[in-house]
Amino acid sequence: MPVVQTIFLQFPPAAISPFLSCSIPASNNIPVKFTVSCCSLASPVTVVNGNVEKMPSERNEVRLGLPSKGRMAIDTLDLLKDCQLSVKQVNPRQYVAEIPQISNLEVWFQRPKDIVRKLVSGDLDLGIVGLDTVSEYGQGIEDLILVHEALDYGDCRLSVAIPKYGIFENINSLQELAQMPQWTPERPLRVATGFTYLGPKFMKENGLKNVTFSSAYGALEAVPAMGIADAIVDLVSSGTTLRENNLKEIEGGVMLESQAVLVASRKSLNQRKGVLDITHEILERLEAHLRAVDQFTVTANMRGSSAEEVAERILSQTSLSGLQGPTVTPVFCKRDGRVTADYYAIVICVPKKALYKSVQQLRAIGGSGVLISPLTYFFDEETPRWSQLLLNLGL
Repeated sequence: MPVVQTIFLQFPPAAISPFLSCSIPASNNIPVKFTVSCCSLASPVTVVNGNVEKMPSERNEVRLGLPSKGRMAIDTLDLLKDCQLSVKQVNPRQYVAEIPQISNLEVWFQRPKDIVRKLVSGDLDLGIVGLDTVSEYGQGIEDLILVHEALDYGDCRLSVAIPKYGIFENINSLQELAQMPQWTPERPLRVATGFTYLGPKFMKENGLKNVTFSSAYGALEAVPAMGIADAIVDLVSSGTTLRENNLKEIEGGVMLESQAVLVASRKSLNQRKGVLDITHEILERLEAHLRAVDQFTVTANMRGSSAEEVAERILSQTSLSGLQGPTVTPVFCKRDGRVTADYYAIVICVPKKALYKSVQQLRAIGGSGVLISPLTYFFDEETPRWSQLLLNLGL
């Protein structure tokens, strides 16, 4: 809960007496300048004659905002742990933590919408939230920049849903919904949603004119049955909850495909010391882990006359080309007192879906002793997203 500290200034009696002994005309305005600070994390503001002036946030630490509750919070911590970036939180009730592997980085647990707002205000430098949250509360602000747009969890879509029954029974597309004669200026289509920016924007862009929106949060699926609204705009994952409440999505009604993203303040990246370097490290670790997901390292021995001859056999099989080609090295053994290389060890990377087929092909061309291990990280020369980020920043 925010705490406000009130400070009373005590003046000497001599300084106060003139105010008590005479009247002051209403036209005499005394400019007052003061700073108000509280523990709400918002940047300090200066108030001069009733005008609010934003002050830059003075701090040396780089701040990363993470979701504080729910499935998104759990999955985010799991992803960071998989990237060797475990978050250390001394007390689960505290909202601040650290990642020991990265110095000068503070982790702040916040509501997703507050992460976006504090990125805009400059109180956070980086954040991990859903793209839907960035789009709704960022509202196209240019200072927000997507560093990684596909963290592979938190998948959902923001979609229009209508009842399956009544006047909507034969309505299956957004166009059909817009053309229904029931909607007039006097009786518009009533839409309940928590997305009061994206919802109206989408409807306007798609030509729906007679529409009104009401703010609603939680259990939106019950709203049409209660008669409060005709349709809803909400996040949908599997669609099971919609179906169980006699609602349906319609063609053309998906506003946004969303998943977890890494977002940053453009101003922080350009101006705050250390933000760009920390962003680079986090991005590298994320990319290396995500590229390695569902990839396996396959090692096998193969008899051959030369490394080139073995490589030729391997590359003749479509599933054995690996990421850039096989690694082929001689396996030395001692026979009759002589060191020879009758076998070659081959190493390739294979996607999970092609794993068994690759093993079969290896056996078919003489592979034996096949060993398989999951790939943990795959670091490239430079991640394309880093190059794109520098380009977007004009660096």
